[in-house]
Amino acid sequence: MQLELRVDRSSPVPLYFQLSQQLEAAIEHGALTPGSLLGNEIELAARLGLSRPTVRQAIQSLVDKGLLVRRRGVGTQVVHSQVKRPLELSSLYDDLEAAGQRPATTVLVNTVVPASAEVAAALAVAEGSEVHRVERLRLAHGEPMAYLSNHIPSGLLDLDTAQLEATGLYRMMRATGITLHSARQSIGARAATAAEAERLAEPEGAPLLTMRRTTFDDTGRAVEFGDHIYRPARYSFEFQLLVRP
Repeated sequence: MQLELRVDRSSPVPLYFQLSQQLEAAIEHGALTPGSLLGNEIELAARLGLSRPTVRQAIQSLVDKGLLVRRRGVGTQVVHSQVKRPLELSSLYDDLEAAGQRPATTVLVNTVVPASAEVAAALAVAEGSEVHRVERLRLAHGEPMAYLSNHIPSGLLDLDTAQLEATGLYRMMRATGITLHSARQSIGARAATAAEAERLAEPEGAPLLTMRRTTFDDTGRAVEFGDHIYRPARYSFEFQLLVRP
């Protein structure tokens, strides 16, 4: 498709970066949809009056971000936009669906386990008491996005595997009458273990985003303790910061 692309040669911003930012914005806003082809480098360079190395550098920066992929015999193709998740009490499933990412889930563990000291403290249950442990691989457009590990108090809801693969955990909670109210959450980063790298199709030692969350209902009861890891090339958190008066 023909995009309105312009570069400002009087700007101190490098030309390749100007081009990559415009292409990224077109992907984020849906002007370039997943699967669409980008014009070849020669055509793009001629249209914008840029050198091929400049265009190649712009495209490579988006390939490195996971937004574009070069396919032999096909050309440069849009993969999908990065999911930017707002810091609010929402589920990854809902965020992916809202971003048009076609979420899918594979449940790898759905069992009852004794609560460790950490899980017991988060859920305010006795250490060693029974809690549900659910581990899921969340995909978008068929690619691994995140590995989700959750502990849920025993007897809270029916954790049917087929339902967990068809929808999000928070939707299941709401459907049973649980009103989600607030959460404590921490975000970090660390290197992928061999097992995590294999699950998420990343090299061992690759950086991963981490998120831990304890979620409470409107009575103050802890209803979930989550320990999640994300591929940073496919995912980011957005913060809004306010100055205190």
